[in-house]
Amino acid sequence: MAPKFVATILLFLPLLANIVNAQEPTIFDITKYGAKPDADISQALTTAWKEACLSNTSSRIVIPPGTWSLSQADLAGPNKSPIELQVQGTLKAPVGQLPNKDGNWITINYVNNLEISGGGVFDGQGTEAWKQNDCHKNKKCVKLPLNLSFNFINNTYIHDVTTKDSKNFHVNCISSHNVKFQRFTISAPGDSPNTDGIHLGRDSNITVIDSIIQTGDDCVSIGDESTEIHIENVTCGPGHGISVGSLGSNTAEKDVVGIYVKNCTFLSTMNGVRVKTWPSAPAHLQVKDLHFEDIIMDNVSYPIIIDQEYCPHNLCNLKDPSFVKISNVFIKNIRGTSHYPEAVTMVCSRTNPCENVEIADVDLTYSGNLGPTTTKCANVKPTLVGKLNPPICANMTGAQSS
Repeated sequence: MAPKFVATILLFLPLLANIVNAQEPTIFDITKYGAKPDADISQALTTAWKEACLSNTSSRIVIPPGTWSLSQADLAGPNKSPIELQVQGTLKAPVGQLPNKDGNWITINYVNNLEISGGGVFDGQGTEAWKQNDCHKNKKCVKLPLNLSFNFINNTYIHDVTTKDSKNFHVNCISSHNVKFQRFTISAPGDSPNTDGIHLGRDSNITVIDSIIQTGDDCVSIGDESTEIHIENVTCGPGHGISVGSLGSNTAEKDVVGIYVKNCTFLSTMNGVRVKTWPSAPAHLQVKDLHFEDIIMDNVSYPIIIDQEYCPHNLCNLKDPSFVKISNVFIKNIRGTSHYPEAVTMVCSRTNPCENVEIADVDLTYSGNLGPTTTKCANVKPTLVGKLNPPICANMTGAQSS
């Protein structure tokens, strides 16, 4: 090698080293801020977070392996540079009420370029709290905290962590943009009340991929003003399935556009894919561009549901129709088994019938003794394509086959 070339390389080595070092995040280890396994780490975590948010270079907050007690954390931006919360150990919530009874366990607000990783566990320790949950009959019930509450977060990657036994919803993600959940595990018993996996609302460009969600309620629930929601390669069960809605109860609600549920598996869930809107409710909005494709249903009670007469606990008047308009719905390549005979339900609004609904290659079998596999349809004339078992909307005239 020529001496001049070697000299040139040596000249640039310090510069290359600086570039490499500049890419390494600044480490904020909570043990450096007084965190100890036998004490509440809330203050240490909050202090480390605040300092990380002020950093002009990327930062990484580290919660090392081990079991850590965390009473409550409210982590807010803005942050100057990308920030990572690396949870390597297990965080445990209080068994009883939190210090701030009106809040959630871990809240992260107003952050851009956030990453949560590390292989650790957020343990809400909700078993005792579930016994106190009487919200289905008591409007003044105690508000139980969520494990993870995200609000106004953008460009965020949450991966390789677990949320376990939340007292309420596991994750609330509201008013956020470009958020990806990957290899994200949610774990709670099937009889745990209101333990929705991920609830989305007023969000755009959200991806949930390569994940396992086991809950006592919806695996993923999608609220109003949600656009471009992609759920792929997710295993759901136990739980109530993946739901759009319920919608229509509030006049301020806005359209839901672009929901994609693909390559997912439902294991002994109450529902598979579901859209639910309230009748006798004031909101006028649209739900459109829904894609439910390449899905396996394994012993699912009600695999496919569009229900515009959603009225739990008789809280509405079924004489008045839903004003929510559902259109551009594509249900393709759904196969497996139904726990009950009624495998497909599409009950649309009398005043706003479902439009442009295509159903293709559905094969759902029922092996029980309550009769043949059936479907229930109202106010919809779907386009039917390919093999369909059971016959779709056989109780109606006007379905179009191709």
